[in-house]
Amino acid sequence: MTAPEETAPVSVRKPSKPDLWKDSLGRTATRALQILLILTLTVVAVFGLLQIRLLVIPVLIALILAAAIGPFVNMLRRRGWRGGLATGVAFLGLLIVLGGVITVIVMSVRSQWDELISQAAAGLDELESFLLTGPFPIDREQLNQAREAVVEFAQSSQVRSGAVTGLSVVTEFLAGASLVVVILFFFLKDGAKIWEFFLRPFKGRREAKLRRVGKRTMEVLGGYVRGTAIVALVDTVAIGAALLIMQVPLAIPLAIIVFIGAFIPLVGATVAGILAALVALVANGPIVALIVIIVVIAVNQLEGDLLQPVVMGKSLELHALVILMALTAGTILAGIIGAVLAVPIAAVTWAIIQVWTAEDPDLEPMNPELPPANSQPT
Repeated sequence: MTAPEETAPVSVRKPSKPDLWKDSLGRTATRALQILLILTLTVVAVFGLLQIRLLVIPVLIALILAAAIGPFVNMLRRRGWRGGLATGVAFLGLLIVLGGVITVIVMSVRSQWDELISQAAAGLDELESFLLTGPFPIDREQLNQAREAVVEFAQSSQVRSGAVTGLSVVTEFLAGASLVVVILFFFLKDGAKIWEFFLRPFKGRREAKLRRVGKRTMEVLGGYVRGTAIVALVDTVAIGAALLIMQVPLAIPLAIIVFIGAFIPLVGATVAGILAALVALVANGPIVALIVIIVVIAVNQLEGDLLQPVVMGKSLELHALVILMALTAGTILAGIIGAVLAVPIAAVTWAIIQVWTAEDPDLEPMNPELPPANSQPT
């Protein structure tokens, strides 16, 4: 007899548990967690920078000014000037220009302030008579109530606390201005050494990319500042000449405000033009104010259609919506200074993204070790 064949034990395979992180919903959840982590880190970083904005803002302003003045310092060095002497000459020239602008503003305001106050009082009287007898008349009692409300607000504790806050703002401004002066001097004198120090931990292709990032950052910032200054100068001459011809009070300070406002794209020059039109309305009447508005609109059209594309070139390759969003974010985070710094920071950020993803068209000739343009990022 033969022994019965032994049957092999049948192994029962347990059903594997489904991996919840590998299906479509799991992949979506993983990506959502990554996005939330990045947003959290960004918020924490922005919050931390805002806590030391007294240092961050002067550093950014000094970097932008150094990018604009740097070519002049380098030109002096190529002609044999020592680094400290070239930096001192450029730095002294900048201080002379800023001091001259401030002096012109103060002297113009002091010489025409009394005239503007008297004309403003007459204009307010005309406005009050128009409100009382115009097509939509307002009772004098309502005007008196509005006036009392303004006086009460001016005497309130909120305004007094605001004055204390204003004093602290002045103190912060002076401290920030002093920091800008010191940091700008060292950026102009030792900027290359400072950048080399930050590049020490990196080697190879990553170092080459970072060198290109630094070069592109200074190119974009310098081109933006110089181009905006040229556009602002044209706006200032055109609008200031119109104000002087029509004998609008404070024409020179208003023209300088137009120059400063031009550094806030889209809205700066417009707001400065509206301010000039309001002064003309109070001091010279509605006809002159209308002419000022027409001049401002014409200058803005000339700036947007001709000056910006020709002068700025590739320094500001940003869509108008991106500029508007950057202005809004900068204003919310840091007020007027944030609005001024937001657009150049956005332009630099876009330039860095182009360099890092090898999409900068000038990337190959300047850095042959980097991957070719339009290739996949590494």
